[in-house]
Amino acid sequence: MDSPRTVFLGTPAAALPTLRALEALGWPVVGVYTAPDRPSGRGRAVEQSPVKRYALERGYTVYAPDAAHSPETTESLRMLRPDLLVLAAYGKILPDEFLRVAPLGALNVHPSLLPRHRGATPVQETILVGDGEAGATLFVMDEGIDTGPIVAQRTVRLRGDERAPALTTRLFELGAELAFEALPAYVRGEIAPRAQGPGDPPLRRITKEAGVIDWRRSAAAIERQTRAYDPWPGTSTWWRGRKLDVQEARALSGSAPPGAVAAHGAGAAVGTGEGLLLPLRVKLEGRASVSVEEFVRGHREFVGARLPS
Repeated sequence: MDSPRTVFLGTPAAALPTLRALEALGWPVVGVYTAPDRPSGRGRAVEQSPVKRYALERGYTVYAPDAAHSPETTESLRMLRPDLLVLAAYGKILPDEFLRVAPLGALNVHPSLLPRHRGATPVQETILVGDGEAGATLFVMDEGIDTGPIVAQRTVRLRGDERAPALTTRLFELGAELAFEALPAYVRGEIAPRAQGPGDPPLRRITKEAGVIDWRRSAAAIERQTRAYDPWPGTSTWWRGRKLDVQEARALSGSAPPGAVAAHGAGAAVGTGEGLLLPLRVKLEGRASVSVEEFVRGHREFVGARLPS
């Protein structure tokens, strides 16, 4: 089969490179599934997903079902008579009957080296645990969460200063390249997907509480937290009863009691369970984001404080 009827499923901007890869292959994209329109921003105006906006501009038939498990959603897919489903950051768990509609199956682009970091937050987890490498996996979906057989993978080395938004973009672009190269061979039956090992259990979704700093942890772990939880939920502590976001930071050698704030040049460093954390950019609740030097100039009493307070 040279030109399988393909349905694409995705929602955020990070998914668009995979849709463009299908276009570059010249395959007929007979439908696009994405998340429903949602209120967004301070005005709570209803917004379309980036994938929906792009798909409508390109003239695709777009579906944005509220319930992925409904019989109506599966029937809408059957009506398209797809040969293949391709997913990238769709954001919904699909029922088995939906995944079985296309004879060639449903292939997902995942921004991790499966079976490592299964689940909804692979990029954040890659940063949090300090992995030295990351990658993208193209795999055939089954009834589990990111457990299906692997079609292809690609690995990249990490510098150790990656933040979640940029790394997410990078890995989905890598996944799109992988899809462009591997999908034709898969469709022709030239790739035999290989089973995954047991790997990591899928992680729960990130909560707002996950961003609260525990100063008993190491400075290196807290620094990774600031990069993994950018932009949400952010990484924060409390000072004088107000939330203080630590937006950028660097781990330093040295020691001080956990949460103790000491002068460091024109700024300040905070003691942790291991090492010192040097905040580089902070935001006090109700105020603008500033460098730590500017913050200390405006809040001299910050040096000598004990966080959280």
